Amino acid sequence: MRPLFDRPAQEVAPLLLGAVLTRVSEEGTVALRITEVEAYSGEGSDPGSHAHRGRTPRNSVMFGPSGHLYTYFTYGMHVCANVVCLPEGRAAGILLRAGEIVQGEDLARIRRGDAVPKRDLARGPARLAVALGIPLSDGGADLLAPPYSLELDPHPPLAAMSARTGVSGPGGSDAYPWRFFLDGDPTVSPYRASAPRKRAGGAEPPR
Repeated sequence: MRPLFDRPAQEVAPLLLGAVLTRVSEEGTVALRITEVEAYSGEGSDPGSHAHRGRTPRNSVMFGPSGHLYTYFTYGMHVCANVVCLPEGRAAGILLRAGEIVQGEDLARIRRGDAVPKRDLARGPARLAVALGIPLSDGGADLLAPPYSLELDPHPPLAAMSARTGVSGPGGSDAYPWRFFLDGDPTVSPYRASAPRKRAGGAEPPR
């Protein structure tokens, strides 16, 4: 499966729809069916990407082996999870934006709250990471090896497309219609256009 991820993120992203991502921890196992993703290209070609200006200590995982996990904090408190694409030395990633919990719902509820509707357990990138129990320290983990597993849908469902949600500047324009989702699925997060930042150094959108 690894060679699949050596391709550009915008080619791989729709193939992840319907795939089941599982994480096993001491608390138990949670698995979700991926229903929404966003693709981000590499350095110099995508202003919405963390790798746009080249390699840094923060984004170095994006330049590593494909099929691994790139994690980062957003808004100073939430973890977001991405799948690394392209061969080692190049950078691209796919943000996991939403999914349907298909195993371990009780554990996902402990992490997210008993009152949370099932559709909202992993509806949004930060919620998805919480439901699966993905910590920031899992950055660099191989998604094809324990404690993770990734099972692709042999017949990926047809993807709907849009501009990426909440991405400011040129990277959020219709020139990058790299948000892929299952149209009509209740677990897909609502589309949110970017809002101008009110001050320099403000919080950045998940990507």
